[in-house]
Amino acid sequence: MRALSLTAIIVFLLDQASKLGVIRLLSLRERGEIDVIDPFLNFRWAENRGVNFGLFANSADFMRWVLIAVAVAISAWVLIWLRRERPGKWSMIAGGLLIGGALGNVVDRIAYGYVADFLTMSCCGFENPYSFNVADIAIFAGAIGLVLFSGKSGKSGKPTAPKRRKTP
Repeated sequence: MRALSLTAIIVFLLDQASKLGVIRLLSLRERGEIDVIDPFLNFRWAENRGVNFGLFANSADFMRWVLIAVAVAISAWVLIWLRRERPGKWSMIAGGLLIGGALGNVVDRIAYGYVADFLTMSCCGFENPYSFNVADIAIFAGAIGLVLFSGKSGKSGKPTAPKRRKTP
């Protein structure tokens, strides 16, 4: 559980610090955009009031509280699941990524009414019109990590055998 807790705290702090730095210190909200390493990495201000890519942003105030409840519920479920299953270290780190990122976005929704997004990355002729943040990266990486590592036992790293029922 230590790996999960430490990862969640680090992700949460990195997310909030990056938002504070880019949005407040660089005045991104007022400037709108800052080219960092164009086109690979740029800062573009976005207020995400919906789900990913702004989906369901029309009923923003209602969705705000629904999304807060969903994020807290999923975080609690992942925490309980990992605590009960006690998977390996990598699963715990993945869970910490997901939980820390989710709680970072929850703080935004509570404090501002939206998630502050600012990272835009493009490459190889593809121009990405969407912005995201450190929490979004952590949530995505954590979800992928849970899929990849959660079916393995904590000690050997080998898949755990399914439990069989005894027939009478």
